[in-house]
Amino acid sequence: MRVVYRGLAVVAAVVAVAVTLVVVVLPSGPDEVAAGPVTAPPAAPSSSGPAPSPSGSAPSLTSGEPAPAAQASGTPGPTPGASLAPGYTAMEALYADPRVPKLTAKVKGVKARPSVRRVVRDRRTGLAVPRLGRPWKAHNAAPFTTKQVLPRKRGTSLRGIVVTCPLPIMEQKSPRDTALLAARWTLNHHPEGSRITWLATQRVKRGWMLIYRVKYGKRSSRAAVVVMDGGMSKPGLTFVTVPDTQRKHWPEVGRVATGVRVLG
Repeated sequence: MRVVYRGLAVVAAVVAVAVTLVVVVLPSGPDEVAAGPVTAPPAAPSSSGPAPSPSGSAPSLTSGEPAPAAQASGTPGPTPGASLAPGYTAMEALYADPRVPKLTAKVKGVKARPSVRRVVRDRRTGLAVPRLGRPWKAHNAAPFTTKQVLPRKRGTSLRGIVVTCPLPIMEQKSPRDTALLAARWTLNHHPEGSRITWLATQRVKRGWMLIYRVKYGKRSSRAAVVVMDGGMSKPGLTFVTVPDTQRKHWPEVGRVATGVRVLG
């Protein structure tokens, strides 16, 4: 019997130790289970293609300097800048970007202009854009497919430029939304601190057009984007911008924007 009692005592001791360990290891309630804070997912580089993303940084077309991305502040959410947080759409990133105001019904269209005869043909996008006369001239297009430029003025590296290329951002369901993202993307090609003010917006055949002012410090440029389906695998983008140091050429921004056509 002594052997039996000793065995029972050992079993009881083992059970007591096991219960103690369970009490120590397990939390007393579900609220004590460890969990990380709920926050917006970390930003990760966008991979929409070989061209710059809707919010990717790129060398400026006018100044030659990279345009750092704007940083979001305050509430968590998609961060405008060089990357897009996973789980957020491109349009959510657009709406979070303080550099790009909301496009309201107050922004009207522009009058139609006579079609131009002299054009630059971009067979990669399927588009034709007005060929501007002197002092505009053709220029080395890379990394775009066509390029026209104004001569640089002494004392500044800013100058007018017209380029075409396949759409360098992800196409949206609405051509208007695609144009908005394209306009935001062009801020990467303007001086640091640039912000948009909308001047005109309207549907065009097989696409959308936006004309806007880009403000940076005390200076500004007038610019436009036209996103148009030229029958290729991706829509084509036409982008024109002219700084205020060459403001006498501002009317040509509207001329280009309203003169983009599908090659036929």
